[in-house]
Amino acid sequence: MKKIFINIILFFFVSTNSNAHITHYKNLKKIEMEIFRNNELIGYNYYFFKTKNDEVQVTNQTKITVKLLGATIFDIEGYGEEKYKNDKLISFHSKTKQNKKEKFVNIEINKENNKFIIQGSSYSGEASEDNIIGNWWNHKILQAESQISPVSGSIKEQVITFIAKEKIELYGKSYETEHFKLKSKNQSLPDNKKLNFDIWFDQNTSLIIKVKYSRMGEWEYRLKSFE
Repeated sequence: MKKIFINIILFFFVSTNSNAHITHYKNLKKIEMEIFRNNELIGYNYYFFKTKNDEVQVTNQTKITVKLLGATIFDIEGYGEEKYKNDKLISFHSKTKQNKKEKFVNIEINKENNKFIIQGSSYSGEASEDNIIGNWWNHKILQAESQISPVSGSIKEQVITFIAKEKIELYGKSYETEHFKLKSKNQSLPDNKKLNFDIWFDQNTSLIIKVKYSRMGEWEYRLKSFE
């Protein structure tokens, strides 16, 4: 049971170019998302933005606790830091503790060949700069062919499909959104390793409003506030 929940959360932490369109977020200071399972609040995912000259730093704080029959069966706490210069990702570092097990990712850009050098708890090696860090603040994930896990450093290929335009309401606010499906390109993967998300994106704010995923219950990330 614990292994199943670990796979679910790793996918939740998850642009054909590492260009993140930072200009869309230059005035942001903070994004707050709450995490639910079967409509029960189980954690949060916060992003903080700092801008100085042509550099932008995005930090991510995540905390999730899942209980079953009063006992904690899954607990995760993570911190990540992305740095961009002139709209390009130049580094990423994260540390995550899940059920007392440490995971990490360290990424730097190799300026000689413009490739990422990854050292992660499940993958180490080079990767194309076309990859994006798989976090929910960056809408370029909806244009990506692959993403790098911010928890373990693994690379995941994906396919994005537009579903429909939909109006949704969260925390007393109404959004005119575009609904997308994000799935693994490799459908021969085991079910517990496949990407399979429904994502609602609001063009007016350039923010992902909601993310939904089904396995062992209904999981949702919901945008609570931003400033």
